[in-house]
Amino acid sequence: MNYKYTSIIEKDDYGYYAYCPELKGCQTEGETYEEAVSNLKEAVELYIETLDVEELTFLFKKEVYTSIYEVSVA
Repeated sequence: MNYKYTSIIEKDDYGYYAYCPELKGCQTEGETYEEAVSNLKEAVELYIETLDVEELTFLFKKEVYTSIYEVSVA
């Protein structure tokens, strides 16, 4: 079965930090963007394997939105 999930990837001084907001505690990192994405895919797969059907149904019915806003600061 295929599941869609939201991935957030942040660049910092040490590389890239990646996590999935739908899956509490499912996070990883990588030295490159590609490595962080690959590591997150693996982490999500492993996380999902630990869940029962009821938990999966609940988690993937969540709606997560991401947006970018611009504000002016005086």
